[in-house]
Amino acid sequence: QVQLAESGGGLVQPGGSLRLSCAASGTIFSINTMDWYRQAPEKERELVATITSGGRTNYADSVKGRFTISRDNAKNTVYLQMNSLKPEDTAVYYCNAEIQPSRTVSAYVKHWGQGTLVTVSS
Repeated sequence: QVQLAESGGGLVQPGGSLRLSCAASGTIFSINTMDWYRQAPEKERELVATITSGGRTNYADSVKGRFTISRDNAKNTVYLQMNSLKPEDTAVYYCNAEIQPSRTVSAYVKHWGQGTLVTVSS
């Protein structure tokens, strides 16, 4: 029983900033990679940023230099700091986490949040 709860979305003007949070809760032993995806209207879901359990990060070219992913392992939370936002960043943003539910379960299972809407518009 795992839940991912995103927050921090909203309406922002071009050039503005938002910080998204995603907190994992429930039956969790450990969390491996955590990711942020987004899905714009009538487009496929795309990977925005990823961060490993050791803190190594990777970004989509479209957001590199503007977005920063980070995590707080003590809080089971991943963040996405979004700066210099553009209208094309408008999308529903989803967090994803690879979670090991217990010591006796070897596999990591991907879990999705419900999404938080980011709208960038004048």
